Amino acid sequence: MSFEFVKKLPTPEEIRGTFPLPRELAEIKKKRDREIADVITGKSQKFLVIIGPCSADNEDSVCEYITRLAKVNERVRDKLILIPRIYTNKPRTTGEGYKGIVHQPDPEKKPDFLAGLIAMRKMHIRAIQESGLTAADEMLYPENWRYLSDILSYVAIGARSVEDQQHRLTVSGFDVAAGMKNPTSGDLSVMLNSVYAAQHPHSFIYRGWEVKTTGNELTHTVLRGATNKHGNNIPNYHYEDLNLLLEMYGKMDLKNPACVIDSNHSNSGKQFEQQIRIVKEVMHSRKLSRDIHSLVKGVMIESYLVEGCQKVGGGVYGKSITDPCLGWEDSERLIYDIAEYE
Repeated sequence: MSFEFVKKLPTPEEIRGTFPLPRELAEIKKKRDREIADVITGKSQKFLVIIGPCSADNEDSVCEYITRLAKVNERVRDKLILIPRIYTNKPRTTGEGYKGIVHQPDPEKKPDFLAGLIAMRKMHIRAIQESGLTAADEMLYPENWRYLSDILSYVAIGARSVEDQQHRLTVSGFDVAAGMKNPTSGDLSVMLNSVYAAQHPHSFIYRGWEVKTTGNELTHTVLRGATNKHGNNIPNYHYEDLNLLLEMYGKMDLKNPACVIDSNHSNSGKQFEQQIRIVKEVMHSRKLSRDIHSLVKGVMIESYLVEGCQKVGGGVYGKSITDPCLGWEDSERLIYDIAEYE
Protein backbone atom coordinates (compact mmCIF):
# COMPACT_ATOMS: atom_id res chain seq x y z
CA MET A 1 0.00 0.00 0.00
CA SER A 2 1.13 3.54 -0.70
CA PHE A 3 -0.54 4.94 2.43
CA GLU A 4 1.71 6.51 5.02
CA PHE A 5 -0.04 6.41 8.40
CA VAL A 6 1.24 9.65 9.91
CA LYS A 7 -0.43 9.68 13.35
CA LYS A 8 -3.53 8.41 15.11
CA LEU A 9 -6.06 11.22 15.61
CA PRO A 10 -8.29 11.55 18.70
CA THR A 11 -11.76 10.03 18.43
CA PRO A 12 -14.79 12.34 18.29
CA GLU A 13 -15.57 11.35 21.89
CA GLU A 14 -12.09 12.45 23.00
CA ILE A 15 -12.30 15.80 21.18
CA ARG A 16 -15.83 16.44 22.47
CA GLY A 17 -14.71 15.58 26.01
CA THR A 18 -11.85 18.08 25.81
CA PHE A 19 -13.97 20.78 24.16
CA PRO A 20 -17.51 20.14 25.41
CA LEU A 21 -20.56 22.09 24.33
CA PRO A 22 -21.80 23.98 27.43
CA ARG A 23 -25.25 22.95 28.62
CA GLU A 24 -26.80 26.35 27.92
CA LEU A 25 -25.59 26.21 24.31
CA ALA A 26 -26.96 22.67 23.95
CA GLU A 27 -30.36 24.08 24.93
CA ILE A 28 -30.05 26.77 22.24
CA LYS A 29 -29.27 24.07 19.68
CA LYS A 30 -32.25 21.96 20.75
CA LYS A 31 -34.58 24.93 20.30
CA ARG A 32 -33.08 25.90 16.93
CA ASP A 33 -33.21 22.30 15.67
CA ARG A 34 -36.90 22.17 16.49
CA GLU A 35 -37.61 25.49 14.74
CA ILE A 36 -35.78 24.38 11.59
CA ALA A 37 -37.49 20.98 11.63
CA ASP A 38 -40.87 22.69 11.85
CA VAL A 39 -40.09 24.59 8.65
CA ILE A 40 -39.11 21.41 6.79
CA THR A 41 -42.21 19.55 7.95
CA GLY A 42 -44.52 22.47 7.18
CA LYS A 43 -45.56 23.15 10.78
CA SER A 44 -43.94 26.59 10.55
CA GLN A 45 -44.29 29.08 7.69
CA LYS A 46 -40.95 30.71 8.42
CA PHE A 47 -38.32 30.77 5.67
CA LEU A 48 -34.74 29.49 6.00
CA VAL A 49 -31.82 31.69 4.96
CA ILE A 50 -28.56 29.73 5.07
CA ILE A 51 -25.96 32.43 4.64
CA GLY A 52 -22.27 33.01 5.21
CA PRO A 53 -18.75 32.58 3.82
CA CYS A 54 -17.93 30.08 1.11
CA SER A 55 -15.37 28.66 3.54
CA ALA A 56 -14.81 29.49 7.21
CA ASP A 57 -11.13 30.31 6.96
CA ASN A 58 -10.60 32.61 9.97
CA GLU A 59 -12.26 32.30 13.38
CA ASP A 60 -12.26 36.02 14.19
CA SER A 61 -13.76 37.24 10.91
CA VAL A 62 -16.29 34.38 10.79
CA CYS A 63 -17.48 35.10 14.33
CA GLU A 64 -17.66 38.82 13.62
CA TYR A 65 -19.83 38.07 10.58
CA ILE A 66 -22.14 35.82 12.59
CA THR A 67 -22.43 38.34 15.42
CA ARG A 68 -23.60 40.92 12.86
CA LEU A 69 -25.99 38.31 11.47
CA ALA A 70 -27.48 37.75 14.92
CA LYS A 71 -28.49 41.42 15.13
CA VAL A 72 -30.25 41.14 11.78
CA ASN A 73 -31.90 37.92 12.95
CA GLU A 74 -33.52 39.79 15.82
CA ARG A 75 -35.27 42.07 13.32
CA VAL A 76 -36.57 39.32 11.01
CA ARG A 77 -37.08 36.40 13.42
CA ASP A 78 -40.87 36.48 13.07
CA LYS A 79 -40.54 35.60 9.36
CA LEU A 80 -37.07 34.11 8.80
CA ILE A 81 -34.65 31.70 10.43
CA LEU A 82 -31.07 32.73 9.69
CA ILE A 83 -28.61 29.84 9.68
CA PRO A 84 -24.96 30.92 9.41
CA ARG A 85 -22.70 28.95 7.12
CA ILE A 86 -19.60 27.75 8.97
CA TYR A 87 -18.19 25.54 6.25
CA THR A 88 -15.01 23.96 7.60
CA ASN A 89 -14.43 21.47 4.76
CA LYS A 90 -14.01 22.80 1.23
CA PRO A 91 -14.49 20.32 -1.65
CA ARG A 92 -12.07 20.95 -4.51
CA THR A 93 -12.90 19.83 -8.03
CA THR A 94 -9.31 18.90 -8.90
CA GLY A 95 -8.11 18.25 -5.34
CA GLU A 96 -5.92 21.35 -5.47
CA GLY A 97 -6.20 24.45 -3.30
CA TYR A 98 -7.32 25.34 0.22
CA LYS A 99 -9.49 22.51 1.58
CA GLY A 100 -10.82 24.20 4.70
CA ILE A 101 -9.91 24.76 8.31
CA VAL A 102 -9.92 21.03 9.11
CA HIS A 103 -6.97 20.63 6.75
CA GLN A 104 -5.27 23.95 7.41
CA PRO A 105 -6.21 25.95 10.52
CA ASP A 106 -3.80 28.51 9.10
CA PRO A 107 -4.33 28.71 5.31
CA GLU A 108 -0.75 29.87 4.83
CA LYS A 109 0.78 26.88 6.63
CA LYS A 110 0.95 23.14 6.00
CA PRO A 111 -1.96 20.82 6.83
CA ASP A 112 -2.41 19.93 10.52
CA PHE A 113 -5.45 17.73 11.03
CA LEU A 114 -5.32 17.53 14.82
CA ALA A 115 -5.16 21.31 15.11
CA GLY A 116 -7.83 21.51 12.40
CA LEU A 117 -10.33 19.30 14.23
CA ILE A 118 -9.84 21.38 17.38
CA ALA A 119 -10.08 24.69 15.48
CA MET A 120 -13.28 23.54 13.77
CA ARG A 121 -14.99 22.67 17.03
CA LYS A 122 -13.78 25.76 18.90
CA MET A 123 -15.00 28.07 16.13
CA HIS A 124 -18.47 26.53 16.06
CA ILE A 125 -18.81 26.77 19.85
CA ARG A 126 -17.55 30.37 19.93
CA ALA A 127 -20.03 31.33 17.22
CA ILE A 128 -22.97 30.03 19.27
CA GLN A 129 -21.68 31.72 22.43
CA GLU A 130 -21.36 35.11 20.74
CA SER A 131 -24.46 35.03 18.52
CA GLY A 132 -26.97 32.52 19.86
CA LEU A 133 -27.15 31.07 16.33
CA THR A 134 -26.35 27.43 15.56
CA ALA A 135 -24.83 26.84 12.15
CA ALA A 136 -24.73 24.82 8.95
CA ASP A 137 -21.69 22.95 7.69
CA GLU A 138 -21.03 20.65 4.74
CA MET A 139 -20.35 16.98 5.41
CA LEU A 140 -17.45 16.37 3.08
CA TYR A 141 -16.10 13.49 5.17
CA PRO A 142 -18.80 11.23 6.71
CA GLU A 143 -16.38 9.88 9.31
CA ASN A 144 -15.90 13.42 10.68
CA TRP A 145 -19.61 14.00 11.34
CA ARG A 146 -19.45 13.03 15.01
CA TYR A 147 -16.86 15.73 15.75
CA LEU A 148 -19.73 18.21 15.27
CA SER A 149 -22.93 16.15 15.61
CA ASP A 150 -23.81 17.80 18.94
CA ILE A 151 -23.33 21.32 17.51
CA LEU A 152 -24.74 21.61 13.98
CA SER A 153 -28.36 22.44 13.17
CA TYR A 154 -28.12 21.92 9.40
CA VAL A 155 -25.90 19.80 7.16
CA ALA A 156 -25.37 20.10 3.40
CA ILE A 157 -24.31 17.21 1.18
CA GLY A 158 -22.44 18.55 -1.84
CA ALA A 159 -22.90 17.91 -5.54
CA ARG A 160 -19.91 15.56 -5.70
CA SER A 161 -20.91 13.64 -2.54
CA VAL A 162 -24.63 13.16 -3.14
CA GLU A 163 -24.19 9.92 -5.13
CA ASP A 164 -21.88 8.38 -2.53
CA GLN A 165 -23.39 5.51 -0.53
CA GLN A 166 -21.59 6.36 2.71
CA HIS A 167 -22.87 9.94 2.67
CA ARG A 168 -26.44 8.79 2.10
CA LEU A 169 -26.33 6.17 4.84
CA THR A 170 -24.67 8.51 7.34
CA VAL A 171 -27.38 11.14 6.78
CA SER A 172 -29.97 8.46 7.58
CA GLY A 173 -28.69 8.61 11.16
CA PHE A 174 -28.93 12.40 11.57
CA ASP A 175 -31.51 14.07 13.80
CA VAL A 176 -31.16 17.46 12.06
CA ALA A 177 -32.15 18.83 8.65
CA ALA A 178 -29.91 17.71 5.80
CA GLY A 179 -29.93 19.12 2.26
CA MET A 180 -28.96 16.88 -0.66
CA LYS A 181 -27.67 18.94 -3.59
CA ASN A 182 -28.27 17.90 -7.17
CA PRO A 183 -25.10 16.42 -8.72
CA THR A 184 -22.98 18.54 -11.06
CA SER A 185 -24.66 16.77 -14.00
CA GLY A 186 -27.98 18.27 -12.88
CA ASP A 187 -29.79 14.91 -12.74
CA LEU A 188 -32.67 15.53 -10.33
CA SER A 189 -33.46 11.82 -10.01
CA VAL A 190 -30.01 11.20 -8.48
CA MET A 191 -30.74 13.87 -5.86
CA LEU A 192 -34.20 12.47 -5.10
CA ASN A 193 -32.85 8.91 -4.84
CA SER A 194 -30.33 10.24 -2.33
CA VAL A 195 -33.16 11.81 -0.30
CA TYR A 196 -35.07 8.51 -0.44
CA ALA A 197 -32.05 6.55 0.80
CA ALA A 198 -31.38 8.97 3.66
CA GLN A 199 -35.02 8.98 4.78
CA HIS A 200 -34.98 5.22 5.36
CA PRO A 201 -33.25 3.01 7.99
CA HIS A 202 -30.00 1.22 7.21
CA SER A 203 -27.35 -1.07 8.67
CA PHE A 204 -23.73 -0.40 7.71
CA ILE A 205 -20.15 -0.01 8.96
CA TYR A 206 -19.26 3.38 10.44
CA ARG A 207 -15.98 4.29 12.17
CA GLY A 208 -15.25 0.61 12.81
CA TRP A 209 -18.70 -0.15 14.21
CA GLU A 210 -21.69 -2.05 12.91
CA VAL A 211 -24.45 0.55 13.19
CA LYS A 212 -28.19 0.84 12.57
CA THR A 213 -30.06 4.03 11.72
CA THR A 214 -33.75 4.93 11.79
CA GLY A 215 -33.86 7.24 8.76
CA ASN A 216 -33.95 11.03 8.64
CA GLU A 217 -37.31 12.44 7.53
CA LEU A 218 -35.83 15.98 7.49
CA THR A 219 -33.68 15.15 4.45
CA HIS A 220 -34.60 17.37 1.49
CA THR A 221 -33.34 18.65 -1.86
CA VAL A 222 -31.05 21.56 -2.75
CA LEU A 223 -30.94 22.96 -6.28
CA ARG A 224 -27.50 24.40 -7.07
CA GLY A 225 -27.45 24.45 -10.88
CA ALA A 226 -25.55 22.10 -13.17
CA THR A 227 -22.70 21.92 -15.67
CA ASN A 228 -23.20 20.38 -19.11
CA LYS A 229 -20.69 18.37 -21.15
CA HIS A 230 -19.35 21.58 -22.69
CA GLY A 231 -18.60 23.04 -19.27
CA ASN A 232 -21.44 25.58 -19.44
CA ASN A 233 -23.47 26.41 -16.36
CA ILE A 234 -27.17 25.52 -16.43
CA PRO A 235 -29.31 27.18 -13.74
CA ASN A 236 -32.18 25.24 -12.18
CA TYR A 237 -33.89 27.83 -9.95
CA HIS A 238 -36.45 29.08 -12.49
CA TYR A 239 -40.21 28.64 -12.10
CA GLU A 240 -40.24 25.77 -14.62
CA ASP A 241 -37.45 23.96 -12.74
CA LEU A 242 -39.35 24.23 -9.47
CA ASN A 243 -42.51 22.87 -11.11
CA LEU A 244 -40.51 19.95 -12.52
CA LEU A 245 -39.08 19.13 -9.10
CA LEU A 246 -42.56 19.36 -7.61
CA GLU A 247 -43.82 16.89 -10.21
CA MET A 248 -40.93 14.49 -9.53
CA TYR A 249 -41.51 14.68 -5.78
CA GLY A 250 -45.13 13.71 -6.45
CA LYS A 251 -44.01 10.46 -8.10
CA MET A 252 -41.87 9.32 -5.15
CA ASP A 253 -42.79 8.17 -1.67
CA LEU A 254 -40.88 10.86 0.21
CA LYS A 255 -41.66 12.49 3.54
CA ASN A 256 -41.80 16.26 3.93
CA PRO A 257 -41.22 17.45 0.33
CA ALA A 258 -38.94 20.47 0.66
CA CYS A 259 -36.35 22.31 -1.39
CA VAL A 260 -33.69 24.93 -0.70
CA ILE A 261 -32.26 27.00 -3.57
CA ASP A 262 -28.51 27.56 -3.66
CA SER A 263 -28.17 30.98 -5.29
CA ASN A 264 -24.48 30.67 -6.13
CA HIS A 265 -22.37 27.91 -7.73
CA SER A 266 -23.74 26.84 -11.13
CA ASN A 267 -26.98 28.76 -10.59
CA SER A 268 -25.06 32.04 -10.72
CA GLY A 269 -22.07 30.83 -12.71
CA LYS A 270 -20.15 31.97 -9.61
CA GLN A 271 -21.06 35.55 -10.49
CA PHE A 272 -21.65 36.33 -6.82
CA GLU A 273 -23.55 39.57 -7.39
CA GLN A 274 -26.21 37.62 -9.32
CA GLN A 275 -27.29 35.97 -6.07
CA ILE A 276 -29.41 39.02 -5.28
CA ARG A 277 -31.40 38.71 -8.52
CA ILE A 278 -31.68 34.93 -8.22
CA VAL A 279 -33.03 35.02 -4.67
CA LYS A 280 -35.60 37.64 -5.64
CA GLU A 281 -36.74 35.54 -8.60
CA VAL A 282 -37.16 32.53 -6.31
CA MET A 283 -39.20 34.61 -3.86
CA HIS A 284 -41.36 35.84 -6.76
CA SER A 285 -41.96 32.25 -7.93
CA ARG A 286 -43.18 31.41 -4.42
CA LYS A 287 -45.68 34.26 -4.68
CA LEU A 288 -46.98 33.00 -8.05
CA SER A 289 -47.64 29.41 -6.99
CA ARG A 290 -49.03 28.06 -3.74
CA ASP A 291 -47.44 24.68 -4.48
CA ILE A 292 -44.00 26.21 -5.08
CA HIS A 293 -44.46 28.31 -1.94
CA SER A 294 -45.00 25.09 0.03
CA LEU A 295 -42.06 23.31 -1.62
CA VAL A 296 -39.33 25.98 -1.44
CA LYS A 297 -38.40 26.34 2.23
CA GLY A 298 -35.24 28.40 1.97
CA VAL A 299 -32.25 29.78 0.11
CA MET A 300 -28.47 29.48 0.40
CA ILE A 301 -26.33 32.58 -0.06
CA GLU A 302 -22.53 32.94 -0.05
CA SER A 303 -21.68 36.11 1.83
CA TYR A 304 -18.82 37.55 3.90
CA LEU A 305 -17.69 40.83 5.41
CA VAL A 306 -16.00 42.02 2.19
CA GLU A 307 -17.33 41.21 -1.29
CA GLY A 308 -15.44 39.16 -3.86
CA CYS A 309 -12.49 36.89 -3.17
CA GLN A 310 -8.73 36.97 -2.82
CA LYS A 311 -5.82 34.56 -3.01
CA VAL A 312 -4.55 32.87 0.14
CA GLY A 313 -2.39 35.42 1.90
CA GLY A 314 -4.20 38.34 0.26
CA GLY A 315 -4.42 40.05 3.64
CA VAL A 316 -7.98 41.45 3.43
CA TYR A 317 -9.81 40.66 6.66
CA GLY A 318 -13.20 39.03 6.07
CA LYS A 319 -12.74 38.42 2.33
CA SER A 320 -13.16 34.92 0.90
CA ILE A 321 -10.08 32.91 -0.10
CA THR A 322 -12.24 30.47 -2.08
CA ASP A 323 -15.37 31.36 -4.10
CA PRO A 324 -16.37 35.05 -4.32
CA CYS A 325 -19.09 36.19 -1.89
CA LEU A 326 -21.54 39.05 -1.48
CA GLY A 327 -20.32 41.79 0.86
CA TRP A 328 -22.00 42.58 4.16
CA GLU A 329 -24.03 45.61 3.10
CA ASP A 330 -25.62 43.85 0.12
CA SER A 331 -26.24 40.75 2.22
CA GLU A 332 -28.00 42.65 5.00
CA ARG A 333 -30.19 44.48 2.50
CA LEU A 334 -31.05 41.19 0.76
CA ILE A 335 -32.14 39.57 4.03
CA TYR A 336 -34.53 42.44 4.72
CA ASP A 337 -35.85 42.16 1.15
CA ILE A 338 -36.50 38.42 1.68
CA ALA A 339 -38.41 39.22 4.86
CA GLU A 340 -40.55 41.71 2.92
CA TYR A 341 -41.58 38.95 0.48
CA GLU A 342 -42.73 36.88 3.44
